[in-house]
Amino acid sequence: MGYARLARPANLPTAAADILTGVAIAGVFTPPIQGGFLQSVPGLDILFLVLASILLYAGGVILNDVFDYRIDVVERPERPIPSGLVPIRTAAIYGSTVLFIGIVFAFLVHAISGWVAIALAAAIVLYDAIAKKHGFFGPLCMGVCRGLNLILGLSILGVLQYWWMAAIPIVYIFAITLISRGEVHGENKSHIVLAGVLYTTVILTVLSVTYVYSENLLVPSLFLTLFAVLVFRPLLKAHSENSPQHIKKAVMAGVLSLVVLDASIAVSFSTWWYGLLVLLLLPLSKALSKMFAVT
Repeated sequence: MGYARLARPANLPTAAADILTGVAIAGVFTPPIQGGFLQSVPGLDILFLVLASILLYAGGVILNDVFDYRIDVVERPERPIPSGLVPIRTAAIYGSTVLFIGIVFAFLVHAISGWVAIALAAAIVLYDAIAKKHGFFGPLCMGVCRGLNLILGLSILGVLQYWWMAAIPIVYIFAITLISRGEVHGENKSHIVLAGVLYTTVILTVLSVTYVYSENLLVPSLFLTLFAVLVFRPLLKAHSENSPQHIKKAVMAGVLSLVVLDASIAVSFSTWWYGLLVLLLLPLSKALSKMFAVT
């Protein structure tokens, strides 16, 4: 159980959602698909990229706890490493191995995918070891990790035509990481206000993308409305009652709602049923969050 807790299972479906969204942006589900889907893009390629993303994410959070060991001894002694459930040396090997296997899965799809995975792994380790200690570069680096994860999905066809779409998760994750700064001690109202501004920027950007690339504005708008409700309700609560408990709920909502944001983007480049398919990862994340910590 300690090894599973280190990998934060509740967060892993959000990594898969990034990949499915990147695949949609790449045009895999843009009709018509000549010769059928499985002939144009092997279903295994999507599976391998999803597995690569999940493993890279898992490896990253495992190594994050390795690097945070001394802090967690004081602030979060119940976590697997400081509690003695998982030895720190074993956790370091565990995280590094999972990270490496994730890169291997990416190379099975395309050389470009493999190199994107290497860049993502490097950004993950940079965040875990150094960047997270910095007030600005920490959130930025975490956002870059999510942006590269989206690009990993985009790489399925061996081209990165819409790489600039990575700016959306970069800004969004930057906002969530800002909020999490008060998760232990509270008192981060200024960060919450800035996060609200960034959330709004993300929503307006997705609406703009939808207007340009989608023939149906209604369905993506419904997804975005759901997203706005899910992230702003706990955020406003955390601002009015600026306690670690409410801040943690706002962070949790932000992380899990990434699935809804991904679905909103995916449906703009594909069809309504594909957006619903991505959205189904949300109840999976919520179910897992009842058994495993999100943050």
